[in-house]
Amino acid sequence: MLRYIAIRLLQLIPTVFGIYTLAFVLMRVLPGDPASFLVGARDDPQALATLRSSMHLDEPIFNQYVAFLGNALHGDLGRSYLTRQPVIIMIGQAFPQTVVLALAAMTLAVGIGVPLGIIAALRKNSAWDNLSRLIALIGVSIPVFGLGILMQLLFSLKLKWLPISGLGFDKHLIMPAVALSLATLALLTRMTRATLLEQLGQDYIRTAYSKGLRERMVIVRHALRNILLPLVTVAGNSTANLLSGSLLIEVIFNWPGMGKLLVQAVNTRDYTLLQGLVIVFALIYAGINMLVDLFYPLLDPRIGHG
Repeated sequence: MLRYIAIRLLQLIPTVFGIYTLAFVLMRVLPGDPASFLVGARDDPQALATLRSSMHLDEPIFNQYVAFLGNALHGDLGRSYLTRQPVIIMIGQAFPQTVVLALAAMTLAVGIGVPLGIIAALRKNSAWDNLSRLIALIGVSIPVFGLGILMQLLFSLKLKWLPISGLGFDKHLIMPAVALSLATLALLTRMTRATLLEQLGQDYIRTAYSKGLRERMVIVRHALRNILLPLVTVAGNSTANLLSGSLLIEVIFNWPGMGKLLVQAVNTRDYTLLQGLVIVFALIYAGINMLVDLFYPLLDPRIGHG
């Protein structure tokens, strides 16, 4: 068990190094020059040269990379070209809003999708099963931005039940969380139904029934226990996707999270902020997947001894 955890943690080191390197390279191959963007239409070569020098853009790429890597490994992601604020502070201010939105969406997805998938598998071809298939079809068919706009038109402009946009942890959170959760809810419903149906057809389930065990015990102690691994995997990946993929929802609902900050960085060519956001999103994804890997031995001790 401890060896398994140590190996997984060691594997995170080259992942972090690769994330930092890739973010640096991507920002250097993007078209445009942040210094030129800030100077604007004045076309002043002296001002441009001075600004490039203050941003260290006139130094060799290798020197820029070494300085960036040294600072980044100490948590210094530089300063925004536009606001001159530390990037880590700007991200830190937006991060809680994104986390709240993602966790609300994930709570809805797990709280509705998993029970609905279980009921659909246990009552195959029933009305519940048909409902689960319909929800799954809608979830994978409607793009998240389309659903968000439709909800704004209906619940805000037409019925006036909910605020159309803005930050808030009551009514303001409902529409963005629902819109963001639907695709994940559909995925979890389909995954739960499919894996549980597969387990219910296994020999050990028939053996449990032949021993006279009650249906609830067979389902809870045997079938559901064996679908936890794939469900945890999907839920972990989905949580990471929600944290890093809430960009459209945050823009549509004017939610001041990291997704909206990313759009701002792209529009203003704020490469330092954009670079920092890419790193944070990638680290979030890698970190959540690492936590999922570390959680596996608790569900199946055989993994930790493999």
